[in-house]
Amino acid sequence: MHSHAIRAALLLGVGAIALAAPVHAQDATEVDADKEIVVTAQNRVQNVQDVPIAIQVVSGEDVEKAGISDLTGIQRLAPAVQITNDTNLTRVTLRGIGTNDNAETQDASIVVNIDGEYINRPTVMNASLFDLERVEVLRGPQGTLQGRNATGGAVNFITRKPGDDFGFNLAASYGNFDHVLVQGGVDLPIGDIGGIRFSGSYSKRDGFFSHPNVNVRTGNDNSRAGRVSLHLNPIDPLTLDLAFEVSAVDNIIAGNAFVNYNNGLGSNPALVPGPGCNQNGWTRIGADPRFVVCIPQNTNGLATIDRKNYVTSARAPSRNEQDSKVVRGKIAYDFEAATLTYTGGYRRTVEAFDAALTPAFLFKNFANNVETQSHELRLNGGSPGSFEWQFGGFYFKEDLFIERGLFNGPPFLPTFLTGPNGAFINYFRRDVSSRSYSAFGQVDIPITDELSVTAGARYTDDSRTGIFPFYPGGLGNPSSPLFNTGIRRITAAPQRTDILRAKADKLTWLVGVNYKPDSDTLVYAKVSTGFKAGGFDTIGQYAPETNTAYEAGIKRSFGPSTINFSGFYYDYKDLQAAVLLDNTIGGQVFNAGGATIWGLELDASIKVFDSGRFTASINYLSSKYDDFLASYAVFCASETHPTLGCLTGLGDLDSDITSNPVVQPNLAGNRTPLAPKWVVAAGYEHVFDLGSAGTLTPSVFTRFKSAYFMDVFNFRDSRQSGFFQTDATLEWRDETGKFGIQLFARNLEDNQPLTYAAFTAAGNDDIYNWQFSAPRTYGVRMLLDF
Repeated sequence: MHSHAIRAALLLGVGAIALAAPVHAQDATEVDADKEIVVTAQNRVQNVQDVPIAIQVVSGEDVEKAGISDLTGIQRLAPAVQITNDTNLTRVTLRGIGTNDNAETQDASIVVNIDGEYINRPTVMNASLFDLERVEVLRGPQGTLQGRNATGGAVNFITRKPGDDFGFNLAASYGNFDHVLVQGGVDLPIGDIGGIRFSGSYSKRDGFFSHPNVNVRTGNDNSRAGRVSLHLNPIDPLTLDLAFEVSAVDNIIAGNAFVNYNNGLGSNPALVPGPGCNQNGWTRIGADPRFVVCIPQNTNGLATIDRKNYVTSARAPSRNEQDSKVVRGKIAYDFEAATLTYTGGYRRTVEAFDAALTPAFLFKNFANNVETQSHELRLNGGSPGSFEWQFGGFYFKEDLFIERGLFNGPPFLPTFLTGPNGAFINYFRRDVSSRSYSAFGQVDIPITDELSVTAGARYTDDSRTGIFPFYPGGLGNPSSPLFNTGIRRITAAPQRTDILRAKADKLTWLVGVNYKPDSDTLVYAKVSTGFKAGGFDTIGQYAPETNTAYEAGIKRSFGPSTINFSGFYYDYKDLQAAVLLDNTIGGQVFNAGGATIWGLELDASIKVFDSGRFTASINYLSSKYDDFLASYAVFCASETHPTLGCLTGLGDLDSDITSNPVVQPNLAGNRTPLAPKWVVAAGYEHVFDLGSAGTLTPSVFTRFKSAYFMDVFNFRDSRQSGFFQTDATLEWRDETGKFGIQLFARNLEDNQPLTYAAFTAAGNDDIYNWQFSAPRTYGVRMLLDF
């Protein structure tokens, strides 16, 4: 770590002079103005320093300058949030809380909103993000005001609204991997009552990863998006915002790197468990003498992988097509004594993709369609410094249709198992409907001129229904409709159809005390609760999860500079965690008995002289399971038992797996996934005035994340070691500020941390899979703003 620290210090010093990256990720959006930063985290316009929430704000200007076009890029500017992309699934984690599951009914634990539209599915989160006004990252339970499932926090994207005058902006860049990124928009006034804005984004890039066994690069980007936004103020009390958006993705999903612990593609004899199932880092588990099984507790297969060039699935590439259409709207009417606001959104996403799984499976996804709508009606009253109140109702509806199957066949499996055309190992359709109703309210009550109390509550009623047809397995079973199929849809009737239901309701609440001794200081303390509904998977049902959070903090302004400090403690119950046991079955969601999460956070934004700004953040996090009874995917080294077969999953560690008592593996003491103990970031930006030659702005932003795990088991091969990543830019603007050229470089260290890691067992296939983030990228960008 010492050499990393020296390297980071050198990069910081050199980058501040030569190259740099957009910084303003904490509490500032401009270095050349003392503008206050306003947010709407509490459904009203406030200075960010007056909001009793640990919050990071990223300006739309910084998003554009950083070339961010999807959700994963936000963590470069707000490093306290962990965002990873597993194939085509995007996952968000805040303070050790997130969702690492692919199940059809599993919801996100971190709310993502775009202009109030609630986004829930990990595939839908891949939607293009462009033309933004700002991003608000809210840490801690936000269920009272931010809505459904905000157990661990919320990420709010606020898009740029049309201006009242004609305007035009464009950012066009070219970088390595033949990356072309063009984003921009135009404002057209509509008389004196508002305006209309047309904006769009285009991104095309070669793949980041090459593979010696497949003649194609994977992990490319080919996405397009467009939006028409309307802002009207026909009469003083009434404002209306409406947007229609379309986006399309046609890309090749990043291929998995893997180690195969059996014979065949990706096998490595130096990593096998051995006849006793206890060599090369493997640990034998279970007391049943009929089976010799083990888990990869301390294996080191990851060290054998070149993260840029590795063997991937023989059936690669994995192609993905996704199209979304969205309508969002907001209507507000000011009655003087109160303001009535409606916010709504409708989204339909149609997706089909082929996921090539190692060593030679193909997860054929014929349909993965999501249709959602969300509606909120809210009434706000009162004025700042006096009694303020709001209450309202929220409705969310989601309909999913999924049709997919796991395929294999010749030449990778013999024909007697699959027929000459191959067979589906599993095949299923899923129709899942979810409904959520809630009512909420919050008040801010002044006690004295300096002291106020905040209290709020939300009642949520969630219900979910799933229709799960069952098809008998096709391998070795010529009578199965899945046998000898070729890669095509199954038209035969299912053997049976299961109808599953889950329902939950909960009252969550918030109580806080806010002390403002002067206009530059806010001291706050609060207790809040969070709730995420339960559901069902292919194995069975799982219970809701709850969080009781205690938090205190201080926000202090020193003119244009700010320093904020917060501490928190979470008492998490029934935390939903997914385990991939077997590719032929899928994942299972377990409820961890509990987790204790606590941390300390420091954010600073310091103006340096008149033209510079230094930003820094230090985040410490302790996040461990208190009690977590789960199950292991296992390697079977014994001969197949004549009646019981051999295990691929073990959920009972006693001497007889066929009888009680059941002794489940307990993962108590393990760290939750994607929860680095330390996240430290620092940056500097300085504007040099060149007179009639314009301005020159170098900046640098570096971040360090300590080691973390990608799975609940904390296996060595799922551990990402600590790493630095440094971004840098050098930007020139002409005297008017309307034209600019920028040189940029991201991830100067060329580190590629894990985005996915898991061990899975399916029949004779025992595989450890990995995926990685982007390597170093660099390029040049042209900026126009008229």
